[in-house]
Amino acid sequence: MMEPVPALDLAALDPEQAAAVRAPRGPVCVLAGAGTGKTRTITHRIAHLVSAGHVKADQVLAVTFTARAAGEMRGRLRELGLGGEANQVQARTFHAAALRQLKYFWPQVVGEVPWQLIDRKFPIVAQAATKAGLSSATDSVRDLLSEIEWSKASLIAPEDYPAAVAKHRREPPCDPARVAEVYLAYEALKTSPEGLLLDFDDLLLHTAAALEDYPSVADEFRGRYRSFVVDEYQDVTPLQQRVLDAWLGERDDLTVVGDANQTIYSFTGATPAYLLDFSRRFPEATVIRLERDYRSTPQVVSLANRVIGAARGRIAGTRLQLIGQRPDGPEPVFAEYDDAPAEAAAVARFIKRRIEAGMPAAEIAVLYRINAQSEAYEQALTELGIPYQLRGGEGFFARAEVRQAVQALRTAAARDDLPDQARSGSALVTLVKAVLGPLGLTAAEPAGAQARERWSSLVALVRLTEELVGHDDQLDLPALLHELRARAEARHPPTVQGVTLASLHAAKGLEWDAVFLVGLADGTLPIAHVLGDNGSVADEGALEEERRLLYVGVTRAREYLQLSWALSRSEGSRRTRRRSRFLNGLVPDDSPASRIAAPASGATSNGIRPSCRVCAKPLIGTYATMLGRCRRCPAELDAELLAALQAWREEKALALEVREFVVFTDTTLTAIAEQLPGDDNALAAIPGIGSKKLDQYGADVLAIVASRLRSSPQNRR
Repeated sequence: MMEPVPALDLAALDPEQAAAVRAPRGPVCVLAGAGTGKTRTITHRIAHLVSAGHVKADQVLAVTFTARAAGEMRGRLRELGLGGEANQVQARTFHAAALRQLKYFWPQVVGEVPWQLIDRKFPIVAQAATKAGLSSATDSVRDLLSEIEWSKASLIAPEDYPAAVAKHRREPPCDPARVAEVYLAYEALKTSPEGLLLDFDDLLLHTAAALEDYPSVADEFRGRYRSFVVDEYQDVTPLQQRVLDAWLGERDDLTVVGDANQTIYSFTGATPAYLLDFSRRFPEATVIRLERDYRSTPQVVSLANRVIGAARGRIAGTRLQLIGQRPDGPEPVFAEYDDAPAEAAAVARFIKRRIEAGMPAAEIAVLYRINAQSEAYEQALTELGIPYQLRGGEGFFARAEVRQAVQALRTAAARDDLPDQARSGSALVTLVKAVLGPLGLTAAEPAGAQARERWSSLVALVRLTEELVGHDDQLDLPALLHELRARAEARHPPTVQGVTLASLHAAKGLEWDAVFLVGLADGTLPIAHVLGDNGSVADEGALEEERRLLYVGVTRAREYLQLSWALSRSEGSRRTRRRSRFLNGLVPDDSPASRIAAPASGATSNGIRPSCRVCAKPLIGTYATMLGRCRRCPAELDAELLAALQAWREEKALALEVREFVVFTDTTLTAIAEQLPGDDNALAAIPGIGSKKLDQYGADVLAIVASRLRSSPQNRR
């Protein structure tokens, strides 16, 4: 018997959201801008369809692109009374839905041929590359794997790959014919007399084929599911659209939600064409635009509108004019720096002031175009003792304590003396806590910087387990280990209390109170390969996707937004770079970063520029500030002390399993070897040594300096 669905209260919805919810059963397209409440709208629409009797809850299949988004959707549906067993709407990713269906239909379609889902594709692609006579180096294999994934998502067979590369103006990692050879070998290696190996794209291919080629399978499936909802529809690939078409058959009970101007994943095969053509395919479709932005202040919304307002091409024709609904906030800040290290150091100082003013570190993000840009910000934040997490980076899963924890969980999974009820659901969380206890997981946060760092990593693993169990109460220990491995390979760490460092791609779907968009220079955003040799545009379509990346970045900010760039990559090099062409017309005339504004009289946060300890003149540049002297002023460097400090740093970095600059930079060690600090106050006065580093390394450094002073009387002061 079907559980009753509570009556919906639509009073909290704005007129456009309510119109989308009440739209008649049939094809509906919701064009939803950033921050306009699309998840609330589509979950209320599902609840409305169920409560009005148009469809039963268990006949609805809602698909999205990430497990996190699917989990959020399920949580919202539970709040609307659609969480019981009899009222269970299926909200899953495309791949999770296909896996469930394929497991059920496989015996009817293939029979008793065994199959196994590939846990890691990398070794198979590496083997295929070797067979084709290509390098099996990690980066090379990753590039080949990306091409195979793009091809399969785009429904391109191995023999068609070379022609497709030319058609799509794609840059393959090597000769297209050789890539096709690897692709063909990869597919062959997955087939053996013992059974089939299937990757995630194969799940979709086989699911579509089962519905297309077997009428009995299609009839059974379509009798089970009658209404479909697709979130982030601008990101579907041709393969996913093929699956959706197979699900639908001749029916049109479909609701799609998306924003073509947030299309930023075309390199994976995603295309907004299906969203753009929705009204052509379904001429009777209801189309509703959500433009009221509840996320960002009007100042941030205004900048976002101006960024995307300059867009060109067909996608730009669908742009939404966002209308900010929040109270006023500060105007976005623009900043120009001489070099990238100076930019990173300044951003870190701004972040420190925001944290000191009471903003949680987890509500701050630094966003950049490519992951390689993160290192300068890792270093700058570390210098100031500011915790951070890399989203889309390998940092979390590369930590020693996390590797140890995963190994301990593997050991627990191999035990045969644990009852089944202790391995899944809420009991799994208890089991994980017990396994991690001997590694440093305690009820209260421990004392000591290193112990706290280890503890926070273990707590993050527990919280991740709790989150996954919340999304799937049947999750067991092997499935948890599979998820951890997948996240490590996908560079998707759980949330920890720290500033987020992320690429613009990894930031999609997220939001923070304060966002710093950094490195906004031509050649970085837009990325160099879409520009010609003389700065002209080599690929208009790719250039517009770069503009959309900036738009996505701007719309991640709720209140505070800073956009910055540097005129050179490294300190002291020629300032030949220029700010991103996407910023033309956006920088206010009175901004210090404006080309026509009067130059600012550079000063520190207390209004006083640091001065040289030799000549007393104001210091200019990051390097001079770090050393406490002008570049040309003489200094007595104790070379043997510097060598001793470098040896200590290498040993410490190895012990902590971190890169050496995380302990201390070369410039900081040089400053120590020049200034010979004799106590904590003198050491802390050197830029780059905050209270955290003083606690961690101060005693060691002072002991090395003191030892050197005792052995070298001429250094005594």
